[in-house]
Parts: sequence; C-alpha cells; structure tokens
Amino acid sequence: MCVTIEVVRIGAFELDEPLPELDQPHVLAMLDPWIDVGGVGTLTLNWLEDHFQAEDLGRIARPGHFFDFTRYRPSVYYDEEGRKQVSVPNTYMTYGQGTNGHDFIFLHLLEPHNDSDRYIESVVRVLTKLNVKRYCLIGSMYDYVPHTMPLQVTGGASGQATASELEVQGIEASNYQGPTTITTLITQQAPALGIDTMSLIVHLPQYTQLEEDYTGAARLMDIISSIYGIPVDSDYYEKAQHQAEEVNQVLDKNPQLKALVSELEAQYRQSPLSGSQNLQPPLSPEIENFLTDMEKRFREGPLQGE
Repeated sequence: MCVTIEVVRIGAFELDEPLPELDQPHVLAMLDPWIDVGGVGTLTLNWLEDHFQAEDLGRIARPGHFFDFTRYRPSVYYDEEGRKQVSVPNTYMTYGQGTNGHDFIFLHLLEPHNDSDRYIESVVRVLTKLNVKRYCLIGSMYDYVPHTMPLQVTGGASGQATASELEVQGIEASNYQGPTTITTLITQQAPALGIDTMSLIVHLPQYTQLEEDYTGAARLMDIISSIYGIPVDSDYYEKAQHQAEEVNQVLDKNPQLKALVSELEAQYRQSPLSGSQNLQPPLSPEIENFLTDMEKRFREGPLQGE
C-alpha cells in the first residue's frame, strides 16, 4: 500500500503537512563534516531526538542541487522486509515537543558544494516560517588539549538572555579567524529576523581522533542539559569512561605520547583555553614533529600503542 505524504515547499525544502504547532521553538543544529569531528554533533542530536521521540519535519527536496555525491556517498541497506534501499545524503530536520515553555527542532546540516546562496536562504526561510526563537549550532573541533582535563567549550551568542546563559555556563567566546563554513551566514542573518543565536563547540584532543568521541558528546550533553533541564544519557558517560581507559592504556605504552600529554597539561593549567588559538608557550619542536607524524598515521589507522 502506497501512502502519499502531503508537503509544502519553502525554498529548497519540503516540509510534511500539516505543519506541527510548535511553541517558541529552539533549533539545535549540527554540521557535517566541518565541525562534527568525532561525530560529537551527530551523537548529541541523536541523544536529543531519542529523548524527545522526535518526528520527521522536512528535508531538502532535491539534494543533488547542492551536494556532490562523489564526496557525500549514498549507501545501500536492506529494510525490515528485506528489500534493498538506497539512502541519499541530505539536510533534514525533525522536531520534538518540549516541556519547559518551548519546543525543539533538530537540524542536520550538510556543507553544500553548489548553489550555497540558495541553500542558506532556504534554511533561513524555514526558520522564519516556523517562528524559531533561537538557533544553536553545536559541534566539535580538534585542538592541542589533553584528554586528562575537562574538555573546553567555546562559543558565542546574540541576544541578551542567550548570552547570559553562556556566561552562566562559563563558555568563553572563540577568537578564531580563518576558513569557515558557509553556514555561518545563517548565524549572521538570524538576529535581523528576531532569532537569537548560540554556538557550542567542544575542543577535542588532536592526538586521539576517535570515530565516535563519547567524551566530547557527554561534555556537550552536560551543557545542554543544564540550559534546558534535559536528563542526560548515562550510557554516553559509560562509553566515555571506557574510551578514556583505552587512551590511558595506549599512553602507558607510548613515551612520546605521554610526554605530549604532560606538556599539554602544563599549558592547560596556565590557561584552560590555551589550545591552538592561544598557545603560551609554544609546543616544543619535538612535540610538534611528533604531532605531525601522528597526523600522517591517523590517515592509515586508529591510535595504537608502540
């Protein structure tokens, strides 16, 4: 039996009808692949969608207009009835009903390869149509920080109330300058439309490069839970603890890596937000060479002891 789903077109998006009645919705967005190292944004949104039993809301109608499928590869899978299906990478959104005065929209962004202006315009039009009150981008980046210390989170905010929430959480503004994602334009355009903005980027140890970094996801979960009063998923903490134990086992077998972590710990104590943006003092030449060598090895396989 074929079920027809009615949709409404907004820019490049198609949203399922009837549109849900959302109360003061806040968007929590992640971006693949630019700021989703260790899959932290993906893991965090998956946790939120599970918690709120999120339902489909919409997607890009013609993803091939924006994405190069030789870079974002489609995948083949079998459905519950054993039929082969093809999953096409896309930007999509889901929604969940909140309990503290506003609902949530979960936005899975892909960095566009083509027609970026229309892509950004379409996202902004959807935010306006759904009367979004806050747009929050979450994610992760690699940095020269130790895994033995609390992971640092940087971010930014527009809107007095939103900025105050970041201040309460101890989130420092990022002073990064350099290449960025075109989706930053969403954050720039939103305030003019009456939409507050927030970003939460957790800094992960450059030397670990885990496919799924549960420590990073748990750190973001802590902040989001504190802001919105959402119960955290203890399973993430258990996995984070297991990963930390594995990294420590490697550390015991690798003197160079152990020296690297000790140096990063010393810099962390001097300035918790040292990282790649404000390293004082600079890493020693030996450690710099070791990191360069490790980056090459990461392309060949995961972290291993010697």
